[in-house]
Amino acid sequence: MTVIKFFRILSASIVLSFFFSAHANALGVGDYLKIDNLSTIDGQPIASSELKGKYLVVQVWATWCPYCHRQNANLKELVRRTQGGKLQVIGLSVDKNIETVQQYVKKNEINFPVAMMTPELDRAIGKRRGIPELYVIDPAGRVIQKDIGQMVDLDIHELARLGRQ
Repeated sequence: MTVIKFFRILSASIVLSFFFSAHANALGVGDYLKIDNLSTIDGQPIASSELKGKYLVVQVWATWCPYCHRQNANLKELVRRTQGGKLQVIGLSVDKNIETVQQYVKKNEINFPVAMMTPELDRAIGKRRGIPELYVIDPAGRVIQKDIGQMVDLDIHELARLGRQ
């Protein structure tokens, strides 16, 4: 084997191992995510007893993200369509400043609980490939859907179906 060929194989191995290790601990479909001991940006607890038996739609987002802004409008519509059902939307902001998030929520009339990303949830969710990130979690706590990027109108219809089950 030539030295050049050896270094090409070595560098390809390093790149591949970096790529797979960077995403190896990312939460995925089939994994479990427990939402517990979480408080909204207004200090209200999100009790695990309130979430029991519900499908959760957990969005990881930021106030500065234009795709998140459009997705928040879709999630607001989803909440309106499933009110009183078995679906709960929760927003997890990755912003650093809670006041910025509070202003955004008020200005945009967000109708679902919003919390700041906690270190525990950040570790549980793992490496993110972008925002918004959306996780659909079944009543047993298992991730049944994971989406990266903005949802489309058709997604609202599919998710609303879960709230009526």
